[in-house]
Amino acid sequence: MARPERPRSVFIIAAITLFAIEVVIALFVRDAFIRPYIGDVLAVALVYAVLRAATPLSLRSALGITLAIAIMIEVAQAAKLLSALGLGENELARIIFGGSFDWLDLLAYAVGGIVIVLVELAMPGKGA
Repeated sequence: MARPERPRSVFIIAAITLFAIEVVIALFVRDAFIRPYIGDVLAVALVYAVLRAATPLSLRSALGITLAIAIMIEVAQAAKLLSALGLGENELARIIFGGSFDWLDLLAYAVGGIVIVLVELAMPGKGA
């Protein structure tokens, strides 16, 4: 028997919650672990939740697009794209897109992807 499709409202609630957590981290957390790495794990989950809320994409498709976006942002950081666009000192741009390349960010994105899959598989309803 096929499980019913998960309602998009679940992903809307998840996206709003994750966004609120990310804002709190960005504004109030100044450390060397939660802000840079847990923030990246949650950012991947946020992008994924937005994609699942706004589109009919499956887990696999939404996760693939999410990880592609995360990697492109990291590549843009390595290429110093914000500076090239004159946004290197713009705090909002640096919060959204990050300020510098870090190989550990790629690991955080992978961890975020694993967490997404584990949560999707653990939740009742069709996730894939």
